[in-house]
Amino acid sequence: MCDTLVTVTDDGVLFAKNSDRDANEAQALEWHAAADHPRGEVDCTYVSIPQVEHTYATVLSRPWWMFGAEMGANEHGVVIGNEAVFTKEPLGPDALLGMDMVRLALERATTAHEAVGVIISLLEHYGQGGACSVEREGFTYHNSFLVADPRGAVVVETAGSRWATEDITHGARSISNGLTIPDMMPYSRPVKSRVVACAIRRERTESAASHAASVLDLFAALRDHGDTAGPHWSYVNGSLSAPCVHAGGRFASSQTTASLVADLRRSPLLWATGTSAPCTSLFKPVRVLDPQPPGPSLSNRDDKTSRWWRHERLHRAVMRDYEAGISTFRNARNDLETAWVAEPPLTAVAFDEADQLDREWMEKLPLVAVDRRPWFVRRKWRGLDDAAGFND
Repeated sequence: MCDTLVTVTDDGVLFAKNSDRDANEAQALEWHAAADHPRGEVDCTYVSIPQVEHTYATVLSRPWWMFGAEMGANEHGVVIGNEAVFTKEPLGPDALLGMDMVRLALERATTAHEAVGVIISLLEHYGQGGACSVEREGFTYHNSFLVADPRGAVVVETAGSRWATEDITHGARSISNGLTIPDMMPYSRPVKSRVVACAIRRERTESAASHAASVLDLFAALRDHGDTAGPHWSYVNGSLSAPCVHAGGRFASSQTTASLVADLRRSPLLWATGTSAPCTSLFKPVRVLDPQPPGPSLSNRDDKTSRWWRHERLHRAVMRDYEAGISTFRNARNDLETAWVAEPPLTAVAFDEADQLDREWMEKLPLVAVDRRPWFVRRKWRGLDDAAGFND
C-alpha cells in the first residue's frame, strides 16, 4: 500500500511518495544511463516487449526482484509513482506490472503527458497482471499513477484495461489505494479499500500537499503517523491509518520500504531515503545525471554489505519503543536535513554522512528491555526477523 502526493504552484511542482511493500522487500536506488538500443526486446518482470531505439537516463527506486520501479525520475524532470488499487475488474494473467510501466514510461517520455501516453499504450497493448509480491504468491492488483513534470501533473487510474486521467494544473492532489476519478468509481471495491484505510491516508496527504511550501514539508508529510507521535497500531492493518506505514496487521501488513521527494520548481532535485521507514531515515539529495556506483545485489535476506539492510538494524531497534528511540536523534535528523536543503551536498557525501550517522544513532539507542508494541505486532515482527535471517 502506498501514498503519492503533488502540489502544483505558480513556482512549479513538488512531488512525494512513500513506497509501502512487504517488510523484508529491500528496495534498490539505482541509476541507468541514457542508451541507444539495437532492434530487439526488453525483458520486463514477466513478459518481454519491443525495445525502443533510445531510452533516457533515470534514477529508480526498484524492489529487488522485479524489472520495474515503484517510483523514479528521468533526465527531463518527469517523475512517476504508482499505487495498488483494488477493483471489480478481473485480474489477468502474467503481463506488465504497474511498476514495469513506471520504469518504461520514465525511459521513453520527455513530459508528463507523454509519459501518460506511454502508460496507456502499454496497458492497451500488453495488459497488466502478475504477482506483485515475491513473498505472497498470487497477490496482485491493478494500478493508479501520479505523473509530474515541472509544469504540472496527471493522475492515471486503471481497472483492468479501463483507464481515466485527470490533469492537475494548480493546487494539491494525492492518490492512495483506492479509485478516485468519478468515471472509475463504479469499478472500486469499497470493502478492500476500507481494509487498507486508503481514504484516511489520502485525506492526510492531500491536506499536507495543500500546505507544502518546501521539500521539508513533504519530508514531514511522508513521516506522518497520524494523531500520535508514533505508529497507531491496528490488528487489522498494522499502521495503515497514516502515511508512514509500519507492518503489524493481520489482514494487511505493509511497510514503507523507500521514500522519494522531488522538487521540480527550478533545477529539478530529488531527495531519496534509499532505506525503509522515513521516520528513521534521512532524505539525501539525488540527481539523475550524477550516477552513484551500484550497491550489492539485494534480496529479502539480511545483508550487512547493503545500505538498505544496515539501516534496518536501526529502524527495527527504534520500533521496539518508538518515542524513546526516535528522541535520541530526531532533532539531529531534522537539523541536518534543513542544512542540506539550504545547501545540498553532493550525493556521495550525503550518503556517506548518513551511513556514519546510522552507526552513531544505533549506538545511542537506549536499551529497551520490553518491546512496547502490541502483542500482535511483536509476533508479526518475530516472524519477519526470522524470515530475513536477523536471528541466524
